[in-house]
Amino acid sequence: MVGAFNKISLKLRLWAVMSSICMACAATVSHAHEVLPTLSDMTVVDDTVLRFEMTLNAEAFLAGIDLDVVEDTDEAEGTTDYNTLRALPASDLAQRLPELLRDWTNQQIVVVDGAPQPLSLGSYAFNDPADLEQPRQTDIVMDVYMPPASQSVVINWPAGNGAFVLRQQGVNDPFTGLLQGGTSSPEIALAGGGQATLWQAFVNYIPVGFDHILPKGLDHILFVLGLFFLSTRLRPLIWQVSAFTLAHTVTLALGAMGWVNVPGSIVEPLIAASIVYVAVENIFTSGLSPWRPFVIFGFGLLHGLGFASVLGEFGLPEGQFIPALIGFNVGVEFGQLTVIAIAFVLVGWFMKRDWYRRAIAIPASCVIAAVGAYWCIERVFF
Repeated sequence: MVGAFNKISLKLRLWAVMSSICMACAATVSHAHEVLPTLSDMTVVDDTVLRFEMTLNAEAFLAGIDLDVVEDTDEAEGTTDYNTLRALPASDLAQRLPELLRDWTNQQIVVVDGAPQPLSLGSYAFNDPADLEQPRQTDIVMDVYMPPASQSVVINWPAGNGAFVLRQQGVNDPFTGLLQGGTSSPEIALAGGGQATLWQAFVNYIPVGFDHILPKGLDHILFVLGLFFLSTRLRPLIWQVSAFTLAHTVTLALGAMGWVNVPGSIVEPLIAASIVYVAVENIFTSGLSPWRPFVIFGFGLLHGLGFASVLGEFGLPEGQFIPALIGFNVGVEFGQLTVIAIAFVLVGWFMKRDWYRRAIAIPASCVIAAVGAYWCIERVFF
């Protein structure tokens, strides 16, 4: 009776793991309307104008999508409104941009010397891909007219607006910061001098790296799970994770410094292929082969280029490049260890059972391989 109960429990846990993987894949398999951070360069012009040159997804803001909780606009409430706006010609969308600035003015996102300031729309331009399934990024110049000799500014980034990268330009020791929706910047001196300390830069970029694994890095999650399901012993996992970590640290640094630049059209299919490889090898071998750590190292180089592309979206502060890069990498490692810990909590109880490989590791690897193969085909042909 106890044995039968254990088998039922095993099957329920197995299906929970596999269903979770499949549901996550279904939610993120399409990158057509992927949410990117809003970028803004802030410059004082003629002492009385504070100018923001921003790159953002205007349709997502106008549709009222909560960018704090979604990774892809296809997953959010307001998708219908978003798709309607995305289908508009650029000239029609331009007529809606003042609505966005009025909303931000009402939410008092720019406060100069303690006084909220209205926003005015300057120039704008659209990066308008012919394919409606691809996001349309909008470049906006937004001006704030302020009293002469103003000293400081605070940015209140509204809840629901997602990540916001603010970079001060034209001053010594400029402020560079990453704000999440519903948070405010520190008081930023308009004359400069607000550059973060090395420690602050390190700490600020840890959550950026972690967030790229959990919840946004499903391809990296599946790769790490492929490493986890190889065997029931700790030593093979340590060897694989160590090789993967060393490799992606190297290319992450090289890519972030601009020394290596491989197009995403090449890197992304190869990352998907790496997922297929480790999962398929799990099916046909039960232990760590002599060559697998070297293969994992090679795949880690690819994943590091993927991480570097994320840093390219956020930008690294010039004065704190090294600590910010290290912080991002530490966040990635915390994310990977969290994935392994979750996997162990779900199935670790069964790892010493004779039927673990047959009933859990191989079926889970089959699911991972199937998802990786789908992504590989999608990224090559679509």
